[in-house]
Amino acid sequence: MKDFYVSVGQTVTFSKTVSESDVYLFAGITGDLAPVHVNQALMERSAYGQRIAHGALLVGFMSTLSTLMVAQADDALVNGETPVALGYDRIRFTAPVFFGDTITLTYTITAVDTVKRRSLADIEAKNQRNEIVAVATGLLKWVRKED
Repeated sequence: MKDFYVSVGQTVTFSKTVSESDVYLFAGITGDLAPVHVNQALMERSAYGQRIAHGALLVGFMSTLSTLMVAQADDALVNGETPVALGYDRIRFTAPVFFGDTITLTYTITAVDTVKRRSLADIEAKNQRNEIVAVATGLLKWVRKED
């Protein structure tokens, strides 16, 4: 069995243009129908001047990154380990994401703990203007199958 399945510096990226339907579907699934997300007339008079996407939608994109990283370690399951997202720490939404923004997220492994079977990653999300809109630390746990 390998010592570990990812290494420090390993990176994956994901890009998505946030559409009105993305936000409305997410609002419907979560029940978060806050006016900042769904009331165009109100938001036109706000400091933002338009509707903004849910921060939690960006966390969903972060989950996509975890999945992409795990896909690079496809031999883990063969070796009896199941990689799972343990969570996201220090999530910060540093700028609004507007409908039509293209968000590119990067997930870079920063630490590997072979004893605890965990990896840590820096996550950064930028819009098409190269502005950072969110950051977080991603945690993956590599769960061994009990014999």
